[in-house]
Amino acid sequence: MTTTLIATPDEPNHDRKPRTIRRRTSGEGTLYQRTDGRWEGATYVPTTDGQTRRIRVYGKTRREAADKLTKKINDHRQKFPLPARDPALGDYLTTWLNHIAVHKVRPNTLARYRACLRLYFPLHLLKKKLRQLTAKDIRLWLDQLRVTCRCCALGTDTTRDPQAADPSQRPRCCALGRCCQRYLSPLTIQYIHAPLRTALEHAVREDDLPRNVARNVQVPVVRQQRTEPFSPAEARTFLDAAQGFRLHALFDLALRTGMRRGELLGLRWSDLDLTGGTLAIRQTLQYVPGTDLVISPTKTPSSERRIALPREAIASLTRHRNQQQANRDAAGHAWADTGLVFTTKTGVPLQPSNVNRDFHQLLRGAGLRKIRFHDLRHSCASLLLDQGVDLIMIKELLGHAHIAITADVYAHVRLRLQRDAIERMSGALDEQPEP
Repeated sequence: MTTTLIATPDEPNHDRKPRTIRRRTSGEGTLYQRTDGRWEGATYVPTTDGQTRRIRVYGKTRREAADKLTKKINDHRQKFPLPARDPALGDYLTTWLNHIAVHKVRPNTLARYRACLRLYFPLHLLKKKLRQLTAKDIRLWLDQLRVTCRCCALGTDTTRDPQAADPSQRPRCCALGRCCQRYLSPLTIQYIHAPLRTALEHAVREDDLPRNVARNVQVPVVRQQRTEPFSPAEARTFLDAAQGFRLHALFDLALRTGMRRGELLGLRWSDLDLTGGTLAIRQTLQYVPGTDLVISPTKTPSSERRIALPREAIASLTRHRNQQQANRDAAGHAWADTGLVFTTKTGVPLQPSNVNRDFHQLLRGAGLRKIRFHDLRHSCASLLLDQGVDLIMIKELLGHAHIAITADVYAHVRLRLQRDAIERMSGALDEQPEP
């Protein structure tokens, strides 16, 4: 702060009131008016690589430019240093996928992230500077995806041959002016939004961004499908029909223990103790597009668990081991010694799609309604709940991370049990006392 006394030749300085002139101190930057009439503020701030970078702000008035410059300086003082450079969103996402996400997420999740980046991120969004990206940009992009037919956007129908001998291979919808309205589902929108939100969250942790703008964007709410597990009668029919299949032990374990498909396919003989009647789940086997089959750790730390085997499952696994030994003898040198419990006739790991094919063939042959393979897991939990098994024990068996997950997934089963209990109590209250 500088004080200057202004006086006329005829008056002493002490007879005049002082006028103060505000000067910006070191570190507050500079403000000046440009030739186009706008005001510009500029200052130097450190970057994440230890260097400094000059930043500029603009405003219609001096006050507006000063406020913007002060905000920039305050952001720096609140531990939000600027990145050494301001990359385009596409470059940042590619770097994040190749060097960060590859070490943090499961292979199938990484493959899904890459597919979302390749198929759904528009070029104008990928070219936008990382620090210029706004929540509005993301919201408009997702809104456009929701109302755009994928067949129209990709030109799927236009690639069909109008002269094809097979009528099913000729154009039939968008190319003929009849839009098939193949819109993205709410779950797909969530999948597309997830890698962007996660990548920007990493940028915030690395002090490359002051905040994650993707978190401010609301995505569609996905309504969970009500699972329709097997009834006890359907479960018995399923187990009886499974005895005629080579993978009978796999289907038997899936229903009796609630193991995930990947956990079953990744199961090794060294994880089994048939004498003690226990099984250890330590890894999973999954199909990853572009990589084929990949063995990876369990889905969560809670998924790595040891479970007790029922007598029927032990007997089924014993028969399967004898059958696999016969396949090994028949294959000879062509046998692939992977140590896995469930393999092809030459010891090669099973493709998940082939397991699904055999599963649906089993359902058709048994006259059962079509369900997903994962619904065997839900059937196991539902049957246990029907038998009065404690929810905590079911959580441990299924390997859920939190009991809230178990309670939420099977809330409809618990409600039925509560209704049965209430009706039994009502029956007791309505009983007439004996004379």
